[in-house]
Amino acid sequence: MIDPQPSRPRRNRASAAMRDLMREVQVLKSDLIYPIFVREGDGISEEISTMPGIHRHSLDHLVRHLDEVVPLGIRAVALFPVLGDEHKDRTASESVREDGLMQNSIRELKERFPELLVITDVAMDPYSSDGHDGLVDDNGVILNDETLPILAAMAVSQAQAGADIVAPSDMMDGRVAVIRDALDDAGFTGVSICSYSAKYASAYYGPFRDALDSAPRSGDKKTYQMDPANLNEALREVELDIDEGADIVMVKPAGPYLDVISEIAGISPVPIAAYQVSGEYSMIKYASQAGAIDEEAAILESLTAIKRAGADMIFTYFAPSAAKLLS
Repeated sequence: MIDPQPSRPRRNRASAAMRDLMREVQVLKSDLIYPIFVREGDGISEEISTMPGIHRHSLDHLVRHLDEVVPLGIRAVALFPVLGDEHKDRTASESVREDGLMQNSIRELKERFPELLVITDVAMDPYSSDGHDGLVDDNGVILNDETLPILAAMAVSQAQAGADIVAPSDMMDGRVAVIRDALDDAGFTGVSICSYSAKYASAYYGPFRDALDSAPRSGDKKTYQMDPANLNEALREVELDIDEGADIVMVKPAGPYLDVISEIAGISPVPIAAYQVSGEYSMIKYASQAGAIDEEAAILESLTAIKRAGADMIFTYFAPSAAKLLS
């Protein structure tokens, strides 16, 4: 016998207007952070072979690109420099040069787009001849404590150029406290720290390393990036970074680690960022190009899942496309 008054959840899905009204999670354009690659030179925009639609821009071309992107509603970018080998050395000395690529790019973007938040990467690998996020000794060991002053000087240099948020992505122990102290001592108490707190040693980073030509020259990053099997370790890393002064904590990658985002959301008193990384981007693009999925639907679904898991903000290469779709 049919219950004369059955529960009918489908009533709340009966039309597009009803579905919009009932939606529990909303991805907003203001949630999106657009990672961008800046390279040396002029008039250059070269597509990254493993990231269809994403380019390495010279600074002049990057400004023109952002002239199109910012009006879409993108309010924050994450800046990554692409340097030639001639600018790389063991101690990442290029990272603190006053007129270096990163510093000049920050100044130009803040002058051209004063309301745009500029987030900068703090790690040695774009500047290191070894391709690691920390200082490497003669035996191939990544040195933790010896790396910290280098990172602190890099963060201060970026703040001096006008960065709004510095984002240490290196996973060295104790670096948030050292960076916070250095920023405060230099008078940059208003510059925020977005810490890559739970950054996993992931297979999904491949296209990004192609983009920066920053793959390790030897060894791997598993002695400092996290084991993908570990969740409790991520909670510990987050708690440590918050205690050291992080204003935002990050989980990277995003999609394969939704459970980690969710668990951190349950304990974190500070906002949570999630990075939809290059491999996640490229999988959707390649699957779409093969006709296997609807790209636009997959973009919005993937971002909604990340937001539903508990992320407050999302680093994503889909930011311009998503902003158009959300309009």
